[in-house]
Amino acid sequence: MGFTMGLNLLLLVAMVATNILSLYHLSSNIQSKPPVAPPVPDHLLHQLQTIRATINHLTRLQPPAPPSAKAKKSTVTIPSDLLLYTHLSPIASSCKDNPDLLHQYMSYTPFSLCPSDSSVAESLILRGCHPLPRRRCFSRTPSSIPTSLPKTPFSTIPEKALLWNSYTCKSFSCLSRSNPNLGFDMKVEQSRFLDFKSDLDLPIPQFLQLTKTSKSVIRLALDIGGGTGTFAAQMKLHNVTVVTTTMNLGAPYSETVALRGLVPLHVPLQQRLPVFDGVLDLVRCGHAVNRWIPVTMMEFLLFDVDRVLRAGGYLWLDHFFSKRADLEKVFQPLIWKLNYKKVKWAVANKNDASGVKNGEVYLTALLQKPLSR
Repeated sequence: MGFTMGLNLLLLVAMVATNILSLYHLSSNIQSKPPVAPPVPDHLLHQLQTIRATINHLTRLQPPAPPSAKAKKSTVTIPSDLLLYTHLSPIASSCKDNPDLLHQYMSYTPFSLCPSDSSVAESLILRGCHPLPRRRCFSRTPSSIPTSLPKTPFSTIPEKALLWNSYTCKSFSCLSRSNPNLGFDMKVEQSRFLDFKSDLDLPIPQFLQLTKTSKSVIRLALDIGGGTGTFAAQMKLHNVTVVTTTMNLGAPYSETVALRGLVPLHVPLQQRLPVFDGVLDLVRCGHAVNRWIPVTMMEFLLFDVDRVLRAGGYLWLDHFFSKRADLEKVFQPLIWKLNYKKVKWAVANKNDASGVKNGEVYLTALLQKPLSR
């Protein structure tokens, strides 16, 4: 009681002092003409700022008045974490570095259909603007809805279930003709990750046999840069749940993953993995993880993988490519920083035109996180 009265008295004295100083300043500078306010002296500004800061500090220290018996019945306590979230802006700080793209993305009519601007969203995300700012518009849907969806991850995908206006190709057959390796031909995808053609390959049956031998259990996995989700589809047949990260770079990868009955995560490589610590049995890195990633970002990615893997979990680098000199001097020491057990480590020449021209090699590695540290 005495503490509260003392604080109230001190606040009253501070407020009176503020008013006296303000009246003193005004009375000392009254002029008949011209009626232009003179500049406030620095020493007075400093004193006012000090008094206001004191008032704010004392106000925070002052305990709240106890509610009356009647108020106690109707008062609803708001969780502190909910109050905290209301002050956090759901937009990445990097968005401000791309004002033109951000303005284009946010130029829409509220409470109407969203613009067909998925390419703008992709451009922003790739530039680090992730998460994107929220919008109050309605997502677009296809003009005709298919009567049924695929029952298995390798069934034919109905083309009418997608919006094609953002892409050059308007069908899966067009995408497959342009590049059979894009992952849109289910007849081709059905045999992927099952055959052993070179030391760089690690067929899923062989991988599961290795984990069984080491008495490891594989239940949950993350496929980074997983394209149309074929790795997740094959693992689903073995009762393993795999979430696929993918981007829609020129083709409907995310929609295709979802139509196959799998889970796509629309996140870029520079994004912190949206998974809690130590919960995954396996993280696979596909072709999206390669030498074009800046070394610093690659290091953060590897340590983020370590964060989400449980003890004894596996990191699978599948056909990682780089220049041979860079692999030996840069990426190999970077990978070995993790101190993982080497289960498989295979290096071979990348024999396509780009590989021959740049002296590139492939690396396939299966590494196991230590059981204890």
